[in-house]
Amino acid sequence: MNYLAHVFLARQSDAAMVGALLGDFAKADVSALYPPEVAQEIMLHRQIDTFTDNHPIVKAAVNTFAAPHRRFAGIIVDVFYDHLLTRRWASYSAVPQQQFIGRFYRALAAHEAMLPERLRGIMHMMIEQDWLGSYQELSGVELAVRRISQRLSRNGHLLRDGLGDLRDNTTSIAAGFDQFFPELMLFVDVQRANRTNLVSVDLNIT
Repeated sequence: MNYLAHVFLARQSDAAMVGALLGDFAKADVSALYPPEVAQEIMLHRQIDTFTDNHPIVKAAVNTFAAPHRRFAGIIVDVFYDHLLTRRWASYSAVPQQQFIGRFYRALAAHEAMLPERLRGIMHMMIEQDWLGSYQELSGVELAVRRISQRLSRNGHLLRDGLGDLRDNTTSIAAGFDQFFPELMLFVDVQRANRTNLVSVDLNIT
């Protein structure tokens, strides 16, 4: 999943949302580097990515891309899923999207001191250019993908060329998202419930 979806899935607190984004930037063991809630969301981010990458619906979406572009198709699908979440926002949240995104940007700025250097380097641009709000139109998806392609050391053109496959398959990929995203939300709820139960057990032991 891409930035907006990860942040949305951690909407229960500001620290959780920051941790959800940090999952794309933090490396190695995070338990000693961040407050517990932030560290837990980083680890959950990784579980979400694994669940997503291995889900049959997501694999089917990736397989709609031509073979030369398929190695980067997961990136495009992730960004397109943020577009679909944006377009269906009212189905998943009673909080207006721009209000939610504004809250996240304020939380990110408030936690700037703990952010890795790479994230601090793009944070202000992310906020000023409203990256999370830019997915409303398909053109925003294309801009995000092109931005990502420029950070690749090589074969960025294959990522950009995959946008043609996305345009050819938007209907089927969107239909898959409508089934997949509720399953992902349930997965996240279960993971959080399991963590809560583990904490309760530890407290009882002590």
